Amino acid sequence: MNLKSMTLPEVTAALKELGQPAFRGKQVYAWLHKGVRSYDEMTNLPKDLREALAQQYPLYAPVAVRKQESQRDGTIKYLWQLSDGNCVETVLMRYHYGNTVCISTEVGCRMGCAFCASTLGGLVRKLEPYEMLDQVLFTQLDSGLPVNHIVLMGIGEPLDNFENVMRFLELVNSQEGMNISMRHISLSTCGLVPKIDELAKRKLQISLAISLHGPNDAVRDKIMPVNKAYPMDTLLAACRRYYEATSRRIHFEYAMIDGVNDTPEAARELLRRMKGLPAHFNLIPLNHVEESPLKPSSKAAVANFQKILEDGGITATVRRTLGGDIDASCGQLRRKHQKKQE
Repeated sequence: MNLKSMTLPEVTAALKELGQPAFRGKQVYAWLHKGVRSYDEMTNLPKDLREALAQQYPLYAPVAVRKQESQRDGTIKYLWQLSDGNCVETVLMRYHYGNTVCISTEVGCRMGCAFCASTLGGLVRKLEPYEMLDQVLFTQLDSGLPVNHIVLMGIGEPLDNFENVMRFLELVNSQEGMNISMRHISLSTCGLVPKIDELAKRKLQISLAISLHGPNDAVRDKIMPVNKAYPMDTLLAACRRYYEATSRRIHFEYAMIDGVNDTPEAARELLRRMKGLPAHFNLIPLNHVEESPLKPSSKAAVANFQKILEDGGITATVRRTLGGDIDASCGQLRRKHQKKQE
């Protein structure tokens, strides 16, 4: 295992095997979570130990092969190249309450959602915990801006990489590390029901976001293949179990797609289905993807949809569009980079 994917007790144990006292483990762990690129930067460690660590546990740091900053709102998008040459995207967004970093959890995605550029080309591999942590660390270091919130909403399906994501959450929440509160972390899933149930058992204080994007099976089947494995009633039953286990209100992401899911009838059907489930709807203006024929809803349709939900007692907000001038939609920058490499 990569040393940066280890918890503090595991790092301490690894150092003990090298004949080092326990305090060395704390020193190394602290350095790793500051985003050092080389053991030579760990100036309070003996030279022979630094050399031994470099030989046994090589350090890898992502390389920013592309960086784009929005002239409209200051959003920064990174295309990070990993140690094996694969690339993932990370987006830093600025809000009045602090800075949020949106990270990827996989290289590519196998979920096949019709509106998403991340899934074009399928799944290449899952990210290791340290590769997720590095996105947060090096985005913070490169931008010079402190990261206050994290969303696991970039390339990949987080619950399809369950164990590595759980370890990442433990690492980024560590008091000896970045110490980012679980309440400041959101995880988005397209609806892998068994993993939602497994997540509920852990009773983490993260925010769970469900990529719903449709009011019924007929609509979801067309745009989200996962719905055929876990139909909407099955998914919403899991959401109710999750709420009962954690007392955490669930957020539903809903990409507004012209003529597909944005009718008043669709909004009213959602009201019926959500009855008794504390929920917040995040209505998302659809980002255009070259390879997709789907188009965004009109502003009037979005406003009317929002009004119907709110009149029915469901909190609904329209997501502010950020980074539209820098390919900030998930997977777009990676896709363009891949085409140039071909």
